[in-house]
Amino acid sequence: MTRRAALPGAAELFRTTVPRADHADVPEAAPAAPARAGRSGSGRRKHDAKITVYVSDEELLGLEQARLALRADHGIAVDRGRVVREAVAALLADLDERGADSELVRRLREPGE
Repeated sequence: MTRRAALPGAAELFRTTVPRADHADVPEAAPAAPARAGRSGSGRRKHDAKITVYVSDEELLGLEQARLALRADHGIAVDRGRVVREAVAALLADLDERGADSELVRRLREPGE
């Protein structure tokens, strides 16, 4: 009798979790129209695209403090990525709605440091 635990193989660990498009019984999803004024963060789901953003120590600390405040003061437990996606969605919605008068345009027009 062996004392080794039975572990899953590579096929189980790296299996596809997204339905394949060649299945006849799976309806093909229509491409989503880009949201405009009703923008919202993508929430908690698998994301297909990734970017790398470098931030200062102060910005990272501020982001972490915001995450902790959301949890402590508002009972909202989210990760930093979700906070960033919601902030991006809010800025893009403001840009769509207000154009040249948006917060994003105003901040980007300010003289750089």
